[in-house]
Amino acid sequence: MRASFFWLLPLLLILASVAQGQPTRPKPGIRRKPKPRPTPRFPQAPEPAEPTDLPPPLPPGPPSVFPDCPRECYCPPDFPSALYCDSRNLRRVPVIPPRIHYLYLQNNFITELPLESFQNATGLRWVNLDNNRIRKVDQRVLGKLPSLAFLYMEKNQLEEVPSALPRNLEQLRLSQNLISRIPPGVFSKLENLLLLDLQHNRLSDGVFKADTFQGLKNLMQLNLAHNILRKMPPKVPQAIHQLYLDSNKIETIPNGYFKDFPNLAFIRMNYNKLSDRGLPKNSFDISNLLVLHLSHNKISNVPAISNKLEHLYLNNNSIEKINGTQICPNNLVAFHDFSSDLENVPHLRYLRLDGNFLKPPIPLDLMMCFRLLQSVVI
Repeated sequence: MRASFFWLLPLLLILASVAQGQPTRPKPGIRRKPKPRPTPRFPQAPEPAEPTDLPPPLPPGPPSVFPDCPRECYCPPDFPSALYCDSRNLRRVPVIPPRIHYLYLQNNFITELPLESFQNATGLRWVNLDNNRIRKVDQRVLGKLPSLAFLYMEKNQLEEVPSALPRNLEQLRLSQNLISRIPPGVFSKLENLLLLDLQHNRLSDGVFKADTFQGLKNLMQLNLAHNILRKMPPKVPQAIHQLYLDSNKIETIPNGYFKDFPNLAFIRMNYNKLSDRGLPKNSFDISNLLVLHLSHNKISNVPAISNKLEHLYLNNNSIEKINGTQICPNNLVAFHDFSSDLENVPHLRYLRLDGNFLKPPIPLDLMMCFRLLQSVVI
């Protein structure tokens, strides 16, 4: 028994050494997973502020009868001088053909005006860029447009009035931007400008200097509503017909401010902080004034008006009483038969006084003075 054991012991040792030298075979049906390789890391660009909020541009339209018509726009066959690129989710301005006089680019996502897009568009007269994302305008672009008469850039992100504006400009609409600066002399050569719209911006008193409006000899409408003005703007052009100053913080009107405006027919100063203290006597006794808006202020007494005023809005103030004899432009005793002297009869036709501390009835002397009144709201 012992002899057989000693004989088997070397054989077991040999078999064990052979088994250790051979690799272990994997069981059938089981595969080993390869080790994953390390992924190389590359520097990544910062994620844009609005990576996915812009809808894709519209697909190109059918071929136009005009070979130079950009595929992303529309060139009407019966209006060869017009190019319609509006509401197409564009990011860039296409190359404008030389034949185009009227360019419509509103309601897109344009951020800049490349010089190459306007290189040959020297005949442009009308450009509408409303509701885009333009922050600044290259002076060289506007310098290429000597015939431009109408420039609309409302609802953009401009921070200052563009420089190098074309001399022939007649209307400049820049409302609902972020404008807080007006470069010196930017209007000095715009003798043909009739309308300047700067409402809904960030213009303060310090922006307006004595020469800001210098050169606007024929300006008829100036809109500075919805800004942050506390004072009346200085040196407004004397040719002005309509002045809009609603929704500012104006408290006073300098004595004689309006006396140098012979054509001024329309004033809107609703939603300010005007009070009797800030209104010198006869502030609005202007010969050609037809419409006067002074709603939503702090006025306690009806201001003096001229014979020619036709519409007066004084609602939502602090008026407690009204004396027709005092506010009548003429002496009530002086005329009894007004039909024989219509020129001197006060022309007031509409008077709004609701939102004050007044109660009916309407004073008799008020009706005796303003005999052409058609509507009085108390």
